Amino acid sequence: MIKIPLPGSPVRGSHTGKPVMALFDLLCRRWAMGIIWNLGERPFNFRELQSKCETISPTILNTRLKELKMAGLVQNSSEGYELTPNGVELLQLLKPFKKYAHDWAEYIKKEQGNE
Repeated sequence: MIKIPLPGSPVRGSHTGKPVMALFDLLCRRWAMGIIWNLGERPFNFRELQSKCETISPTILNTRLKELKMAGLVQNSSEGYELTPNGVELLQLLKPFKKYAHDWAEYIKKEQGNE
């Protein structure tokens, strides 16, 4: 049985299930953000999405897609799997992390080079 973290129920990092912690619990599952990120490009069928996610197993992909659909972030369409409007909104919120991650990586590289 597939379960997703629910606001108001205990989740990783929060006994009270604060909504932000429930969302982070869902997004921190293996490959969840990678699936969302890839579906931000365009809809993909299962095999295309598996290829885009490189090393993901079919079992994990299937499980994550079910979870993300239950959470209202992904849906089936005639073109395959795609982000829902909620999924698109979430992706827009995540995009600034890409620049931050690159800046952070440069910072770490410089710091390690100064040792």
